[in-house]
Amino acid sequence: MSAGAPVETNRTAAGDRTRRARLAILLLAILLLATMLLSLASGASGASALVILRDLFGQADAEALRDRIIIYDIRLPRLLLGALVGAALAVSGAVMQGLFRNPLADPGLVGVSSGASLGAVAMIVLGPTMFGSFNATLGPLALPVMAFLGGLITTFVLYQVATRQGRTSVATMLLAGIALGALAMAVTGVMIFIADDRQLRDLTFWSLGSLAGATWSKIYVVGPIILASLAISPFLARGLNALALGEPTAHHMGIPVQKLKYAAIVSVAAAVGAAVAVSGGIGFVGIVVAHMLRLAIGPDNRYLLPASALLGASLLLLADAIARTIVAPAELPIGIVTALAGAPFFLWILLRKRGLLDL
Repeated sequence: MSAGAPVETNRTAAGDRTRRARLAILLLAILLLATMLLSLASGASGASALVILRDLFGQADAEALRDRIIIYDIRLPRLLLGALVGAALAVSGAVMQGLFRNPLADPGLVGVSSGASLGAVAMIVLGPTMFGSFNATLGPLALPVMAFLGGLITTFVLYQVATRQGRTSVATMLLAGIALGALAMAVTGVMIFIADDRQLRDLTFWSLGSLAGATWSKIYVVGPIILASLAISPFLARGLNALALGEPTAHHMGIPVQKLKYAAIVSVAAAVGAAVAVSGGIGFVGIVVAHMLRLAIGPDNRYLLPASALLGASLLLLADAIARTIVAPAELPIGIVTALAGAPFFLWILLRKRGLLDL
């Protein structure tokens, strides 16, 4: 009897963890709805989100035309774009942490976001000359595609540098990410130097990150890319769980490790590239969200990935609401808000996990 007790205890603990994860996902869905309502109600204008309800019940009058324009054409696209970008960055962070088997991995920290920004900046500055035919062929898709290619190339280079014989060196990963990010920023600096005044105004959008340029057309362009990347992530969960035990073990469990790596890398590059293409550089969302949830509900990616999407969307919408109201009627770049919140948290992770950085 006593020999079987620990087994029962372990089963109960595992069940509690699963129930906790499912409850967390439900609560995070409610939180996302609340932050969406807050986002609709936030801004320098006094427009009320009740306009949507009045429209649904056919009770809106002509005097509500201004509020209707603000809600439908400004705040609602911004809300949807913020939710998509937040979910993309958070899920990408969780996938990279599972791929590298380390909680310090993050698309922004290891240079993927910088590479995606470089691709977008190159299209802004060199698009009319060097990429004229490319730009003419793809039209509005040219910018997110270039951002995607920049993030994809950076991610592949990072993985190749940091991984040897199936093992990933955390110190090499971090240092390589810093080097790749610095290289991308240096080339971006060259682009800024040769840019004209109009292009400089556009490039300012990328420097600190913002959702101010949200439009329905941008959502139509990047929305399918981000949604496709998010849709792929549940199919990566089982493989990432097995990968946590090591690549040889995952291989013996029947996981196609190389296909899993490529799918994860392409998914992250697509999501981050599309997000950066419309929002600029917004850091720390991936590392903060995924790590918080891993501490709360455990490392099971079946629950971690959807929970990351919900919490990432909520946190970015909350940060955007703060950015719009804290210095109203002006607007604080959202990248500043996420950095002020994420940098101290990242320092705490480094202190808590400082043994992982020993060379």
